[in-house]
Amino acid sequence: MNVLVIGAGAVGSFLGATLAEAGETVCLLRRSGTAGFRQEMLTLGEPSGDVRDVQVGVAGSVDAVPWMPDILLFAVKMPDLPGALETAAHWPAATVLAVENGVGADDLIVDERPAAWLIAGSLTASLETDRGTIRRLSRGGLGLARVRGEGDGLVRELVAAFRSGGLRAAALSDAQEMRWSKLLANLLGNATSALLDVNPEVAYRDPDVFAIERRALREALAVMRALELRPVALPGADVRLLTVASRLPAALVRPIMVRVVARGRGGKSPSLRRHLESGRGPSEVSWLNGAVDRAARLVGRRAPVNLRLSELVEECTRDPERRAWFRGRPDRLAQEFSTPEGDVTRPV
Repeated sequence: MNVLVIGAGAVGSFLGATLAEAGETVCLLRRSGTAGFRQEMLTLGEPSGDVRDVQVGVAGSVDAVPWMPDILLFAVKMPDLPGALETAAHWPAATVLAVENGVGADDLIVDERPAAWLIAGSLTASLETDRGTIRRLSRGGLGLARVRGEGDGLVRELVAAFRSGGLRAAALSDAQEMRWSKLLANLLGNATSALLDVNPEVAYRDPDVFAIERRALREALAVMRALELRPVALPGADVRLLTVASRLPAALVRPIMVRVVARGRGGKSPSLRRHLESGRGPSEVSWLNGAVDRAARLVGRRAPVNLRLSELVEECTRDPERRAWFRGRPDRLAQEFSTPEGDVTRPV
């Protein structure tokens, strides 16, 4: 397979290198640096501490891509998806493998590329770039599911290639269930960590913050039930257990969840916290907590906790003083979710 990676950050470079190690022909589209085509060695680090080098092609422009891609691997954040689709228009017949967080990417891609095949991907491994090395902080894995086209055979081929390259991978039968299951994992400790500017395990130790997290999770699960979707086991992350966790007494489940959120991210800060720290561009919160609220409205329900979390992250993105107000103050965050009766949040 000829695979062109659009979005050659940590995720795109890691997935591209994994396919290259399996023998596939891979090119990263990287617009910074040399405008032409070149070969480059990527250094990958494993949780075990092992390090290896993998060679891939790198193109500095669409004109420099040396061959017709069979697969366009999208590994961009949701706000950057329109730009990726504009680039992909150079190859209208190529299959897209979209590895985005949140809910909504597949609909946008189908609208722009109605005749092309589409495969959804959900990555559960935590990655970071450390002094030129793309380091995998948690083992995780990759789920793949066909969205559009007769791509079941291609999904199986990709699963085999990723496994050959050393990444746990599996084919899933329902792309929507996979996307929503990954969304549940992305919600954990993400918005609250960003607002308080603390690690997720620190946020979860506060009873009021944990109550907010539980309400947000229950809202998302209720929306999934209304959409007739079930949480499914993703490679490296069995999010079906979150359904059980949402029902157990808080005093019992909170210590367990503190360990779960810490282990699942491998010590890496959640995406929304890193976004607020950078202060650059729009965040993905609209495609995470905001997506839960929009889906709830479509099925005649409410998701007030997810809506308010989305609003607060957007407010803090625009206003550094607003972010400073919440930093390290779970009591102030809890007040944003208090009802006149004094309850923290309200379920759907």
